[in-house]
Amino acid sequence: MELLNNLQLGFSTALSWHNLLYAFGGCLVGTLIGILPGLGPVATIAMLLPVTYNLPPVSALIMLAGIYYGAQYGGSTTAILLKLPGESSSAVTVIDGHAMARQGRAGPALTAAAIGSFVAGSFGVLLTAALAAPLSEIAFRFGPAEYFSLMLLGLVGSVALSPDSIDKSLGLMILGLLLSLAGVDVNSGALRFTGDIPEMMDGIEFTALAMGVFGVAEIAYNLEQQATDRTAGTVAPVSGLRPTAEDVRRMVPSILRGTAIGSVLGILPGAGVTIAAFAGYTIEKKLSRNAHEMGHGAIEGVAAPESANNAAAQTNFIPLLTLGVPGSAVMALMVGAMMIHNIQPGPEVATRHPDVFWGLIASMWIGNLMLVVLNLPLIGLWIKLLSIPYRFLYPAILVFCAVGAYSVRGSTFDVLILAAFGVLGYALAKLAVSPVPLLLGFVLGPMLEASFRRTLAVSRGDYSVFFTRSLSLALLLAATALVISALIPAIRRRHAALATSA
Repeated sequence: MELLNNLQLGFSTALSWHNLLYAFGGCLVGTLIGILPGLGPVATIAMLLPVTYNLPPVSALIMLAGIYYGAQYGGSTTAILLKLPGESSSAVTVIDGHAMARQGRAGPALTAAAIGSFVAGSFGVLLTAALAAPLSEIAFRFGPAEYFSLMLLGLVGSVALSPDSIDKSLGLMILGLLLSLAGVDVNSGALRFTGDIPEMMDGIEFTALAMGVFGVAEIAYNLEQQATDRTAGTVAPVSGLRPTAEDVRRMVPSILRGTAIGSVLGILPGAGVTIAAFAGYTIEKKLSRNAHEMGHGAIEGVAAPESANNAAAQTNFIPLLTLGVPGSAVMALMVGAMMIHNIQPGPEVATRHPDVFWGLIASMWIGNLMLVVLNLPLIGLWIKLLSIPYRFLYPAILVFCAVGAYSVRGSTFDVLILAAFGVLGYALAKLAVSPVPLLLGFVLGPMLEASFRRTLAVSRGDYSVFFTRSLSLALLLAATALVISALIPAIRRRHAALATSA
């Protein structure tokens, strides 16, 4: 009964005309940036953070969330029609989606992606609503020691589950932690990592860092790629959207399996929608009765990964809303958006800001319904949009980034910070290294330090408190298990290489 009352509050908040407008705007922008390869939700949300300063907290979060899961829908369109994934999580959809398009079945492929995304997204919202209250109650039992261990688990998860090598991810995570310490120590008043620069006394502005590493860097990297000039590509024709009865029979089990896999992986810190999409495709290839057709235009190869990535996009919010731990780069940006509005992420969001908490959850289901309308009836509009060369879009985006960085604190120094992190992000893109651990380290750093210092203050400097409290010990053991599971493949490869050389 309490859940129904909470959902009633959430829908009454989400169905207000202005929140519906922001939900639609977020879904529309998300679809656009999902269709346009090269930007992605992380860069877009980073660029729009300054815009949210003057919005009500619930409206800002609803809009940003719509951009996130809207991009998962839009990314499948170019993956199927142009063999060019608009979002990284749609990369695996290219395999069978574009093969279906070449066979003249682009319509059923787009329908399978849309239906799978809606079903999975709806289930993910229900799971988020069902688990939110119980997990928040458990989180109230956390002390500073448990929060430190939980933050550490989130950081370790981002490193262990990163597609890059552990040493690169660990280095970026530590760099993010160090950057978060710049400024004035709130306890002692001492200056840390300021380099005698007066503007650094307030620390590094989060939006400038995020827009630089993701927005500016993505633009600079994609400008040098020949693939960004998509006028040379050929968009596959769409003759009809209605799937056959055989298509429906084959894609229903795939949607269910993809939904289950994505729902679980979305909760894990560091996993994210891309890993969920690849896991959904891999498992479908093993379990499907038509596995021999996978890679040659099987509808299961579209339905499974699209269901998995959209389910993960919804359940990504569970650790953020209940524990205050971001599990991905987008969730780290959502933490920044919440802090902009003086909302501390974690279990107290549900009690202190119930309209924000339940309004955001309810808006996710409404947004998923909006996205079905945006992606299928308007497919002709998206096809025309694909003919716009990127070189006309990038200058406007760069100006928007610079204005956004300046507007937060009214400081030209933040524009320099934006440029500096744009160079860093571009270097990471050239090295094919994900900057996600850097962002997570920067966001979680202050909370990690605060929990660590509070724990030692309560225990009077006794470090054993992290191991004598059972829940803290369990979280540290989980972090250790993640490290071991990530190291074992690398150790095996090294042993195999040594054995071969011997």
